[in-house]
Amino acid sequence: QVQLVESGGGLVQPGGSLRLSCAASGSISRILSMGWYRPAPGKQRELVARITSGGTTNYADSVKGRFTISRDNAKNTVYLQMNSLKPEDTAVYHCQLDLGRLIYWGQGTQVTVSS
Repeated sequence: QVQLVESGGGLVQPGGSLRLSCAASGSISRILSMGWYRPAPGKQRELVARITSGGTTNYADSVKGRFTISRDNAKNTVYLQMNSLKPEDTAVYHCQLDLGRLIYWGQGTQVTVSS
């Protein structure tokens, strides 16, 4: 059994910052990647940012230059530093853990950007 515990969401004003965390625990063998997703029009979820076990990162065009994903391999934890937040970043952010054979999702953490 694998558990993902997310934290760090909240309410922030436009231009502000938040840091999301997602800690994975349980029967974890080899992690291919960890990432963050959020709902998008016409899609169930869109990729926000992802980091592979080798450290390769991918970002949605809409967050490049503002968001930074990082990972603590020893703690099986992924972080998403979100700067210069915009109202359109408002969403429930879900953590994803890719073990290759199986993919796990966190329950989500709400990020609200509003004045």
